Amino acid sequence: MTVGILIIAHGDIGPALIGAASHVLGRDVSAERVEGLKAGHDEDREALLAEARRRIAALDDGDGVLLLTDLFGATPANAARELLVPERVAGAAGVSLPMLLRAINYRQLPLEALRDKALTAASECTAALP
Repeated sequence: MTVGILIIAHGDIGPALIGAASHVLGRDVSAERVEGLKAGHDEDREALLAEARRRIAALDDGDGVLLLTDLFGATPANAARELLVPERVAGAAGVSLPMLLRAINYRQLPLEALRDKALTAASECTAALP
């Protein structure tokens, strides 16, 4: 079993990152329990939370679900914080392609370890170009 991944982000950021990850990895990761959910200040909060809960239930095969959001403090991250359940649903803000790739490649880790592994990509995969 592996951890499911749900990107809750503004506009088409989630699907775009999933498409980019599929391109890099050479396979359709959306077929591997990785989904994106559009969220923003103009979304109905209760409808957003209900849809996120539905998707979390569908993505969880017993190892939990990692929520990745784009901007800490914004609507997607605030919604994700309401969905966190210790040892079932963990989350991280600041999603990027390196974070998503790290999460996909290490999905066999326990949920919180996977979240921490994905977060390390934020610093390890960021550098000034010479």
